[in-house]
Amino acid sequence: MIERLDATLEKYEFLESELTKSEVLSDVKKTREYSKQMSELEDVVNCYKKYKNVLENIESTKEMIKDPELGEMAKEELRELEFEKTHLEDRLEILLIPKDPNDGKNVIMEIRGAAGGDEANIFAGDLFRMYTRYAEKKGFSYQVYNSIDGTAGGFSQIEFIIKGSNAYSLLKYESGSHRVQRVPVTESNGRLQTSTATVLVMPEADEDVDIEINPSDLRIDIYRSSGCGGQGVNTTDSAVRITHLPTNTVVTCQNERSQIQNKEQAMKVLKTRLYELQQQEKLEKEGNERRSKIGTGDRAEKIRTYNYPQNRVTDHRIGFTTKNLDRVIDGDLDDIIDALIQEDQKRKLQGEEV
Repeated sequence: MIERLDATLEKYEFLESELTKSEVLSDVKKTREYSKQMSELEDVVNCYKKYKNVLENIESTKEMIKDPELGEMAKEELRELEFEKTHLEDRLEILLIPKDPNDGKNVIMEIRGAAGGDEANIFAGDLFRMYTRYAEKKGFSYQVYNSIDGTAGGFSQIEFIIKGSNAYSLLKYESGSHRVQRVPVTESNGRLQTSTATVLVMPEADEDVDIEINPSDLRIDIYRSSGCGGQGVNTTDSAVRITHLPTNTVVTCQNERSQIQNKEQAMKVLKTRLYELQQQEKLEKEGNERRSKIGTGDRAEKIRTYNYPQNRVTDHRIGFTTKNLDRVIDGDLDDIIDALIQEDQKRKLQGEEV
């Protein structure tokens, strides 16, 4: 581990030195890249520097133990330093786990009402509110680019982008089937009903992602928007549907005011979807089984249950349960996401597929 840490520190110091050179600073692309690399290494480097400092203090404290006047105090200090050393070693092990290159990206999310008719669509609306409330609490922003209202409320489908630093690192665990158990407002007999909504989370493809889209492979349809993009959005033919013919991938954007804006947004989303397909094909070729992953659950996989009568939320992948459904559905997802991150790190340290 020490060799890897020394190499990381050396790389960090090299980048730090390079960013003082005028020829680097005059190159915007290189400056951005070096700064990004430094930012990715910063936590490891800071922790390693603390660790090295603790090791030095341990050695000097061992010498103090020999002093007849300071010996007892030094022994107590040594115990504290050894505890801190162990804590930092554990922290460094986690920090050295290879990071998902997509962790720092924005996310594109899609929620669909599934089994349960009107109640499934209402639940999809509840999940949309939950995620957007969570985003607001984290200081993120969000933008809806396509939505289809449910007849009794909620959404039969809603697609949106959440923008913020490391948004994907937090929300990547949410893909899959979410199940709700409650008495629906549409149920006149007061019977408990189980319904589901599916969630898909994808990292937004940035400009550096090498995805080639041939214009001849696209079919672009323009039609009148039915979305909730504000006054005037549904009075002109501004909605855009783009179909990527080779993969039959369909993207719709209708919540911007102009056709040009909708087309630009739809192309960004299409690039993200094609990037996601590319990544999944790569994983399959490498032999990684999708069902073993916490972070990229199949949409059909039941990952979580929201039980309203018991005010309970259970994540089935890690056996985590909280009795704070009312807070969770209001966007307080930290406990669940923290538990998923810790389990993810634990499995990686044990060498399991996650």
